[in-house]
Amino acid sequence: TGFSAYDILRIATSNGARMNELTGPNHPYQDGPLGVIKEGAYADILLVDGNPLDDIKLLVKPDKNLKIIMKDGKIYKNTLKVGGKG
Repeated sequence: TGFSAYDILRIATSNGARMNELTGPNHPYQDGPLGVIKEGAYADILLVDGNPLDDIKLLVKPDKNLKIIMKDGKIYKNTLKVGGKG
């Protein structure tokens, strides 16, 4: 029947982090944990307008549906309005 939206997101995020960790000392992110969002962890963050667990196709239109894109702690896109008004 294919993968659920949850499975797709897990495969793309925490499973990828786990694969990096399995390479032992060869992976480039030795200073913090991967695949989690917590202080000191390596995290790339996408803030989606909507719930991709309900509709995975939200990720197909990043220009429209991704409100924040952050990689390595640097924000590349932020279309949120102050006070939550948009």
